[in-house]
Amino acid sequence: MTVKEEKPLEGEFKPSERWRILKNVVVISLAFMVQFTAYFGAANLQSSINAEAGLGTASLAAVYAGLIFSNIFLPALVIKWFGTKWAIALSFVAYMPYIAAQLYPRFWTLIPTGLLLGLAGGPLWCAKCMYLSVVSEAQSKISTVTAEALLVRFFGLFFMIFQISQVWGNLVSSLVLTSGDNAAAVTAVNATMIPELCGANFLPAADADEALRPQPPEKIQMITGIYLACMAGAAIIVAIGVDSMKRYKIDRSASGTGLSGFALLAVTLKLMVEPNQLLLILLNVFVGFEQAFFGADFNAAFVSCAVGTGTVGFVMMTMGVADAISCVVTGYIAKVVGRLPLMCFATVLHAALLIAILVWRPQAGQSYLLYIFAILWGVSDSVWLVQLNSYYGILFPGREEAAFANFRLWESVGYIIAYVISPYARTSQKTYLMFAMMLVGVAMYFTVEYRERRGKEVEITSKEVHRDKGFDNAAFKSVE
Repeated sequence: MTVKEEKPLEGEFKPSERWRILKNVVVISLAFMVQFTAYFGAANLQSSINAEAGLGTASLAAVYAGLIFSNIFLPALVIKWFGTKWAIALSFVAYMPYIAAQLYPRFWTLIPTGLLLGLAGGPLWCAKCMYLSVVSEAQSKISTVTAEALLVRFFGLFFMIFQISQVWGNLVSSLVLTSGDNAAAVTAVNATMIPELCGANFLPAADADEALRPQPPEKIQMITGIYLACMAGAAIIVAIGVDSMKRYKIDRSASGTGLSGFALLAVTLKLMVEPNQLLLILLNVFVGFEQAFFGADFNAAFVSCAVGTGTVGFVMMTMGVADAISCVVTGYIAKVVGRLPLMCFATVLHAALLIAILVWRPQAGQSYLLYIFAILWGVSDSVWLVQLNSYYGILFPGREEAAFANFRLWESVGYIIAYVISPYARTSQKTYLMFAMMLVGVAMYFTVEYRERRGKEVEITSKEVHRDKGFDNAAFKSVE
C-alpha cells in the first residue's frame, strides 16, 4: 500500500508549508553553493594558470557570450520543456565539460566548452529566480509578510549561502597550489617584480609571461577532479531534495506560463525595450564588469603578480565570506532604511575602492591589504546583487522569466567586455571605464526609482479623485 503525498490545492497552503518552502530555498541555495564552488574556483584562476595568449580570459568571454545568447533565446523554452527543477539539474551537468577541459587547456577545448557552459547558464539562473519568486508568493498567502518582502528575504538567504562557494572553491585551489615547494619559488620570483609590473600599470598581454609562473600539471589535475565531483553532487542534490514548482502553481496568469515557448520568447524581447529596462542596462553591465574585474584583473595585477597565484584563492575566499554575510545583513537593513540609501552607500564605497586601485602600488609584506580590499569589495557587491535582483522582481511582476533573463543578459555583457579587453588594457584604463559605467548607471537607476514613485503618486491621486467623485454622485442621487 502506497501513501500519497498530501498536496495542497492550487493557491491554498497549510501553515506548515512555510517550513517546506524554506527547505526548498535552502536546498537550492546549497546546490548552487556546491556547483559554483567548482566554477568560481576554476574561473578565478583562469587569468593566472591559463594566461598565455589570453587563453583563460578568452574562455571566460566565451562563457558569457554563450550566456547572452542563452538569456535571449533559451530560458523560457527550457523552463517550459523541463520545468524549473530539472532545468537547474540539467544545467549543472552542462557545466562539467568546461571543468574537464582544464586537464588539456587549448583554444579548441576551452572555447567550445565555455560556450556550452554559457548556454546552460541562462536557463539555470532564470529557473532559480523563477522558483524563488513563485515560493515567495506562495508563502505570502500563509503569513503576514508581503510577497515583495519575502522575495528580498529569499534572495538574501540564497546569496548568503551561494557566496560561500567562493570560500570552498578558492580554499581548494589555494591549498593545492600552495602545497610543496612551488609556493616559495613563486613568492621569490614575484617579489623582485612588484615595483615594475604590479598594480594599476599591469598589462596582461605584455607582463603575464614574466610575472605569472606556470603551475605543475599534477596540481591542476587534482583541482579538476575535486571540482567535477562537486558539480555531479550539485545535480544530485537538486534532483533528490527539491520539490517541483508545480506544487506552488498559484494564480500567475500574467507570467506567461500558459503561452507557447515562442510567445514566452516574445515577452523576453519585448521587455528588453521597455523604458525601465533600458534605464537599468548600464548598471546591469557594471555589475558584471566589476565582478569579472575583481576575479581576473585584480587577481592578476595585485594578487598573483605581487604575492603569487596560490594566494588568489585565499583573497577570493575572503571576498566570498564578506559578500555572503553582507547579503543577509543588507537584506534586513533594506527593510529598515529602504533600497535607496543602500544603493547610495554601495556607490560611495565602490568609488573609494576604484580610487584606491588607481593610487595603490602593492608592496612586499602588504598582503593584509589585499584581504581588507576583498572584504570591502564583497560588501559593495552584495548590495548590487541583492537589491538589483529583488528590484527586478518588483518592477516586472508576472513577467519574472523575462525580467531575470534580461538582468542576466546585460550582466553577461559586462563580463564579456571585461574579459575581452582584459589582456590588452592596463588595470588603470579598465578602472576608469568601470568608474564611468557606475556613475552613469546609478544616475539612470535613480531615474527609474523616480519614475516608479511618481507613477504611484499619480495612481493614488487618481483613485482618490474617483472615490471623491463617487461619493459626490451618490450624495447627489440621494438628494434627488
